[in-house]
Amino acid sequence: MIARPEISILSDNSPKLGSRLLTGAIAGFAGTLAMTAAMRRMHEKLPAKQRYPLTPREIVDSAAGDAGTEAENELSKDVTTAAHFAYGAATGALMGAANVAMGPVSGGIAGVGVWLASYMGWIPTARLLKPATNHPPRRNVLMIAAHIVWGVSTARAMRELALAREMIFDDGPDKDAPPEGGAEV
Repeated sequence: MIARPEISILSDNSPKLGSRLLTGAIAGFAGTLAMTAAMRRMHEKLPAKQRYPLTPREIVDSAAGDAGTEAENELSKDVTTAAHFAYGAATGALMGAANVAMGPVSGGIAGVGVWLASYMGWIPTARLLKPATNHPPRRNVLMIAAHIVWGVSTARAMRELALAREMIFDDGPDKDAPPEGGAEV
């Protein structure tokens, strides 16, 4: 069995803020991919009358206006996708900046916290959507579960990236580089 180094969290040798932001953003992006897959699968299981676009698209439509033409609908899909992944990456970056060791349970709790802050906080405050208490319960369950998937996946991705920094991306001899002064023949 290969021994894994312990990641030093909140110590003098923990990664600098920029590195933690980068790691968190990449992990948040990866978590958003897992979340999106979960959302798609759970959306298929909603009752037919609740299978309208999920909240990321509703937020974009509310902010930018409903798409009218086919071209505008395609653009809205692209904007929704980009905004969804950018938000996941930005939120992951904030988790990385916090420099807290996260496991699956704390990641899932963080995901629920993001859902609460968003769907009961800034989104209704910005008048983009009604508070989640006014959404259909099964759609809320779907979105809470999707945020748990995001949190767990983001936490696991952060751990893997932290391990990669300490092992496979760490400093050491470049044995596969050509010798100095020219290419190897």
